[in-house]
Amino acid sequence: MFWFMLIALVAVVGAVAVAVLGDGGTLRDAEPDRLSDPLPGDRPVSRADVDDLRLAVTLRGYRMDAVDDVLDRLAAELAERDARIAELEAALAGAQDAALGAPSLVKEHPRDTAPNGEQPHD
Repeated sequence: MFWFMLIALVAVVGAVAVAVLGDGGTLRDAEPDRLSDPLPGDRPVSRADVDDLRLAVTLRGYRMDAVDDVLDRLAAELAERDARIAELEAALAGAQDAALGAPSLVKEHPRDTAPNGEQPHD
């Protein structure tokens, strides 16, 4: 009885192996678990691009090279946008100074000085 059960077990394991392996005992190639281009290269990254981004997962977490690429791209775009914002703010401040004819944007509030030029007492 023991030998019959052992032979039946080997037959079942063999049948399962043949069914799984299918074409002549070879497994098909696994699909690569990488995104070819996770962020668009032809335009700035938008909020929707970041929301739709899915990084490949490995046994111990995310693929470090894919994460590094995404973070480098986002850092470069943020630096570019910060520089553009600073440039536009400087241009706006210059335009406001020219329009107001004032050397600075800081105006003295009328309550800060008394009529005779002395500081008010609280």
